[in-house]
Parts: sequence; C-alpha cells; structure tokens
Amino acid sequence: MSFSRIVMLLASASLCACASTTTIDDYRPTTELIEIQSHEKVAVLGRRDAGHYETDTGFIECLGNQLDGSHFDVVPEQAFIDALYPWFEPRTAPKGIKRLRNLMSDPVVKAKVAQENIRYLVWLDGEVESAGHAGTMSCGIGPTGGGCFGYASWDKNVFFEAVVWDLADLTEEARIRVDSEGTSYVIGIVAPIPLLSPVKSQACEGMGAKLRSYFAKEVG
Repeated sequence: MSFSRIVMLLASASLCACASTTTIDDYRPTTELIEIQSHEKVAVLGRRDAGHYETDTGFIECLGNQLDGSHFDVVPEQAFIDALYPWFEPRTAPKGIKRLRNLMSDPVVKAKVAQENIRYLVWLDGEVESAGHAGTMSCGIGPTGGGCFGYASWDKNVFFEAVVWDLADLTEEARIRVDSEGTSYVIGIVAPIPLLSPVKSQACEGMGAKLRSYFAKEVG
C-alpha cells in the first residue's frame, strides 16, 4: 500500500470515526414539568445484579455530571448507596416501581430518604457493546526500530434506559431510552493511531439534556 493510499485511508477513517447516530425515545404520563424544591436532590443509580451484571459505571458517572450543575443538586451514586445502606445494594435495590413501593413502605427507609432530601431517583440500565471487528494490524521490532502497519475497525453500540422515580409520591415520572452507534478505527502507520467514535459521550449528553428538560426551575 502506497503512502498516499494510507493518507487517504486515514482521512476517510477520521471522518467516519467522528460520526455516530443517536436516537432518543421517551415517555411521560404528563406534559407538565417535574417540580423540585430548592432543597431537594436527585440521585442516579445503575442496575446491578450481584456478581454477574453491572450497568456501565462510566456512563452512570457521566450522566450524573450532566445533571449536576442544573437547578438541583445531584447525589453521586456511591454516596447515595452509602447513605441508604443496605437498602440500595445490588442484592436489595428495587428494579421496578412495585418493589420500590414495598421498600419505601418501611418507615426507617422512608425517614432516611427524607433526611437525605432525595426526592427523585434516576434508575439507569444499559450497556456498551463492541462488534463487527474487521481489518488486520501487525507490529514488530527490527534493526532500524519498530512500528505497526495496517488498520482495524469495529462497531460500537450503546443503549441505556433511565426511569425517573418520585420517592415521595412513589410514581414513575418519566422513562427515556437512548441508542447510539458508530464505527471506530485504529490506523497503524509506525505508531497506532486510534480514531474513536464518540457514541458513549453523545448518548450521555443526549440523555442528560432530555432529563434536564423534564424538571421545572426550583419552586422553593
């Protein structure tokens, strides 16, 4: 492969790697904005099934950062789990509104949630998948030095669903799903050059913006 061909491949891959497709679907039982008092907080919690399933922790943190700095305070996931220990540990955390209502019927749990001023819980489930690996790359070391030659590509798919629960009224306020897909590359021209599709960050930003739009400005 000529050097000019490599340059063309690199330029083409750069354009593809920067592109991704993101789709957001949401459902709300009402068009009214969710009201939140100035002292009330929102927590983000990812689904975990003890030992064999865990929602992508990077996405959970990213979504919390997207919501933080809005007109309400966000409780980081670990801080929320610690404050409500042991009720929101992987083995005990509710995975649906019915189990949430059962949990909140315990006066101790209800009092602790009120003490922490946590009004809404964003329950997050989803993952990041890589598939469709293609291309080849070889790396080696010779008398004049080392390097890599070739290219590799793979598809990355991101899908997450968030449900907003009202911990006071014990109702589901909103449900949102985001799907994002794109192709990433690594080009080997002496040194490997990664060209990564920003599917995860775009999905996070899209979901964060949609969630922020649900909440009214503070009313107290």
